[in-house]
Amino acid sequence: MTGVLHMVDPVFVGLAVMTIGSAIIALETKELIYGAIGLAISMMGIAGFFLLLDAPFVAMFQIAVYVGAVAVLIIFTVMLVRTQALFTTKEDRKRKGAGIALLLFIMGGAGAVLLSSSLNMQNSFTAPPVDFMAIGQEMLTYYAPVLIVLGLTLAGSVIAALALARREDVEQQNDRTN
Repeated sequence: MTGVLHMVDPVFVGLAVMTIGSAIIALETKELIYGAIGLAISMMGIAGFFLLLDAPFVAMFQIAVYVGAVAVLIIFTVMLVRTQALFTTKEDRKRKGAGIALLLFIMGGAGAVLLSSSLNMQNSFTAPPVDFMAIGQEMLTYYAPVLIVLGLTLAGSVIAALALARREDVEQQNDRTN
């Protein structure tokens, strides 16, 4: 049925604008804090897409892991370090133009492949029932070592940020005394 507008369509467009807009803000802003906030909002938009796809477990996992852990870790790290020497960037207009041209080329190619494939045809696929108890059991047994390693990696990142912040404080105190 062409021409029929469903409620999902405006929600999808709104999520797409929010996700892409905040991703552009994350890439283009000069302030790292605003970039990290833009990244978190973009990841929330991706979680919204999972909700539209009727995958609430994946959406909540996206929010918990990427927004709740990764984006917040980036924000805390930037706030702890607060040094411009580590994050100096050189503005290059040719590089930015080449990146935009490459993006348009890749997006056009991906769009052409998707439009020519059979993915845009309707089918009567029914998803199998999801057993959330089995997923939870697997997360707590089989995938437990991976989750522990991820937790240790995040903890190591926070400790490294604290060490960098401490080193900067010591260097500033040494500069004041000399």
